[in-house]
Amino acid sequence: MPTKTTYTVAVLGLGAMGLPMATRLASELTVHGFDIAEPRLALAAEAGIIPFNSAAAAVEGVDAVLLAVRNGQQLRDVLFSENGIVSALSAGSVVIVTSTVGIDDVKAVAAQLAPRNIELVDAPLSGGPVRAGEGDLLIVVGASPAARETAQPVLGLLASTLTVLGDNAGDGQAFKTVNQLLCGIHIAAAAEALALAEKLGLDVETTLTTLSAGAAGSFMLANRGPRMLDAYAEGGAEVLSRLDIFVKDMGIVTSAARSVGLPTPIASAAEQLYLLGATQGKAADDDSAIITVLAPRNN
Repeated sequence: MPTKTTYTVAVLGLGAMGLPMATRLASELTVHGFDIAEPRLALAAEAGIIPFNSAAAAVEGVDAVLLAVRNGQQLRDVLFSENGIVSALSAGSVVIVTSTVGIDDVKAVAAQLAPRNIELVDAPLSGGPVRAGEGDLLIVVGASPAARETAQPVLGLLASTLTVLGDNAGDGQAFKTVNQLLCGIHIAAAAEALALAEKLGLDVETTLTTLSAGAAGSFMLANRGPRMLDAYAEGGAEVLSRLDIFVKDMGIVTSAARSVGLPTPIASAAEQLYLLGATQGKAADDDSAIITVLAPRNN
């Protein structure tokens, strides 16, 4: 593994996922960091990350740039807008995209970077901030062998499970689209099950524990279930994954399915549920709040 004197990565965006990823990387690599929020830069400096006052300055001379953006538009803005970083990137460096932004957006950005001899590493991930800080993420990758080799010091430190899906940008997004189809459906199904349990007069905590131990159990039921019970409390559940993330992700799922002529009736129904939650003002709530859309307590 390269040492801090031989490999440098810039992490742009030091939020809930960016900061623990940058901190993990700083344990062995030289890490440049940028965030528009000064308090996040201060926390980064305390963690051994070198703070910069602009994204362009942070990426100068680095081997890799790690981007955790919300959507395809943000990805294009970071790279190609008036204040974008593309002109500051060195030829031969790689841009590692860890977000779920969709197949088409990643392919288009990769094509724009290619003439500059900069490759895009399509590396969407699964796992939360704790797992990011421990290097315990699931990462799937679509990129050329050369780009994967350049990005390996970063990916190897962040992932406990690293799977190469193919040699092209978009291959990682394709897998993540399938992954998010299941995650979105499972969260919606868990909400329906727990809402039904309560309506039938069952103790929902006992129901959740028992369901999780049997054939009906799933990761999302066990993970989101307790937060669904908290969703009815004042202030709701702690926000660990915003509801509007699944508005975006299920939109990517259904759009991809339409592009290949595949009907997705269950995913489409789940998408509508997340959209309904967003229209009710729950976009910034934890996605476990979807249970309150199905079964509001004041009814």
